[in-house]
Amino acid sequence: METIVRLDGAAEAILEELVKKSFYKTKSEAIRAGILELGREYIPKSEFEGKLISEKKKEDRCADKERKSQIGDLGGNGKEDR
Repeated sequence: METIVRLDGAAEAILEELVKKSFYKTKSEAIRAGILELGREYIPKSEFEGKLISEKKKEDRCADKERKSQIGDLGGNGKEDR
């Protein structure tokens, strides 16, 4: 998902400070962390943890497919020529 966020005032100043003081590398990273913290606070614990686990599994499957694709690009059998 891609979203555009426009900030001004206190929210903008706090975001800038978080990045400036290296709490986060990027503004996007700081915003993502804030969203996760809101989820942790407002979504029931079992549901929140279930979503985290589900997303981690999706990421792992995508990474596995990418690795398999890269191996296929190298010749298909994953064995080195000798």
